[in-house]
Amino acid sequence: MRRFLAFLLAALVVPVALLPGRPALARAVWHVVAPGETMASIARDFGLRASDIGRWNQIVPPYPVHVDETLRLTPPLSPLPAWQSRIELVTPEMVGWNPASKCPVPPAMLRKVWVSYIDLQGAYHDGSIIVHRDVALRVQQIFFTLFRWRFRIMAMAPMSVNMPGGTNMGIVTAGYHCRPVGGTDVWSEHAFGTAVDINPLQNPMIRNGSVSPAGGAYYLNRRRYLIGMVHAEGAARAFTANGYFWGGQWRSLKDYMHFSVTNR
Repeated sequence: MRRFLAFLLAALVVPVALLPGRPALARAVWHVVAPGETMASIARDFGLRASDIGRWNQIVPPYPVHVDETLRLTPPLSPLPAWQSRIELVTPEMVGWNPASKCPVPPAMLRKVWVSYIDLQGAYHDGSIIVHRDVALRVQQIFFTLFRWRFRIMAMAPMSVNMPGGTNMGIVTAGYHCRPVGGTDVWSEHAFGTAVDINPLQNPMIRNGSVSPAGGAYYLNRRRYLIGMVHAEGAARAFTANGYFWGGQWRSLKDYMHFSVTNR
């Protein structure tokens, strides 16, 4: 976990040379859009031009921005490639299918959705998520919206490609997982392929005073807007506009990473 936290902090704060005539804020490489901000106000705050920020982030006039969007404040080495996606059938081997487990949804009812995403350090990746076939197109639309909004995702499968050496699956954005709800014998919505957990480290679950994953304690102050965090007025809208409910709005507990079509 220490290695992942070090990786995370490096992504949050990356110093660059101060440009002549620009204020100290221009040292920042990234900025996460907060409520009430516009491209013009962000450019003014950092001593930059809105047209430059728009060009560096491939945003065209009138330069719309979205809460939870991460904007580059320096020129990229190369432009981001276009978003891509495809949907594949799921084989039993892909999900480690074991009939003895009596999982509620067989592999034939699942789909692997491949989507482009941007990681915490601004790099482009192709990642996959397994979901129920009935929500595959919705999930595709959700991740297209997140990409268009320049929302950052820490990691998606396959980890061997997208985060070589990473072994902590608890920080991966994922969908299907044949398991019960923690501490019960009731199937989780993940076992049906109708739930998605996004950036679990930045959007932890808080239940009975316990934080999961443990490193997520850094993100308990939800009034902050940090890379990869989800807020109701920000990235959560990509899900809720497509028929998903958000665990960050629950009252009995808070599960900021969790979106499901059943609100469970």
